[in-house]
Amino acid sequence: MSRFYRYKLPSWCRTWLIVIETWLLPILVFQVIRTIFWPTTFDIFLLGIIVGCFLAFRYKWI
Repeated sequence: MSRFYRYKLPSWCRTWLIVIETWLLPILVFQVIRTIFWPTTFDIFLLGIIVGCFLAFRYKWI
């Protein structure tokens, strides 16, 4: 369903979705390493948001 939804979006918006989807994994890895060494409440909260976004892109919810 999301593939059809993506095609209805303007081209600039599809481009941004592709860019975000591409850069999400390196950001996730960096945030996991940062959270392991210096865990703060904000880091854990941010890691949860990034993991949620990564799963949403992975399972084509977005």
